[in-house]
Amino acid sequence: MKKRHVTGMLVVTVVFALSTVTLVSQNEEPAEIAPQHYTYDIVNVYPHDKNAFTQGLAYENGIMYESTGLHGQSTLRRLELETGEIQQLYALPDQFFGEGITILDDKIIQLTWQSNRGFVYDKNSFDLLQEFYYPTQGWGITHNGSRLIMSDGTATLHFLDPETFEEVGQVEVHDNGPVTRLNELEYIQGVVYANIWNEERIAIIDPQTGHVKGWIDLRGIQHVEDRAANNVLNGIAYDVREDRLFVTGKRWSHLFEIKLIHSG
Repeated sequence: MKKRHVTGMLVVTVVFALSTVTLVSQNEEPAEIAPQHYTYDIVNVYPHDKNAFTQGLAYENGIMYESTGLHGQSTLRRLELETGEIQQLYALPDQFFGEGITILDDKIIQLTWQSNRGFVYDKNSFDLLQEFYYPTQGWGITHNGSRLIMSDGTATLHFLDPETFEEVGQVEVHDNGPVTRLNELEYIQGVVYANIWNEERIAIIDPQTGHVKGWIDLRGIQHVEDRAANNVLNGIAYDVREDRLFVTGKRWSHLFEIKLIHSG
């Protein structure tokens, strides 16, 4: 009888221990997977206005849209991709420094840098429909269909209601620490592509967690004649229908269609 009692106690102890291990493992945060790394192949090269200080880029239904910056030179443009020709242009008042743009339904939404003010335009006429305000700087903007996603030069992505422009959430972008200087944004197949200001790479970000899932190394894509202190990589656009990715930079004479190559 004594022997049976001890054995029973051992079974209970083992079961309790296993239950405890299982409970702890269920409460642990899953380990984040290390980012994938990509280089690129150039698929096509298109002309780009060498005077355009590119701040935002968007593509829809065969048309490229661009936002340019600098005080007194900021514009919203409709471009012909194949020629780079400006088909339509809206000049911002001189006090505004144009930043990122995104297209949502029949509207174009544009940020400005330090004025805490954004603009909403009719996509076809470029008529100014609305202004909105935000407390941060304005850098890049995109959307996931239901929420606007905005960067302000920090490691934070802000989520805005597209009707009221009120902030409804935010996430800090990280990869072994905060990833700052998030600039031009593009939402592509469930993730956010982000230029890192003053670097030749693009972060691929999980918008739910802020974790960087991948890095695109674009070193060498800029033509030698375009190189200058402020002529940095900036401008990401995606063709949803044809699955094409475009990139360019400030005062670059070319716009590139690229294909990502997995490198590790």
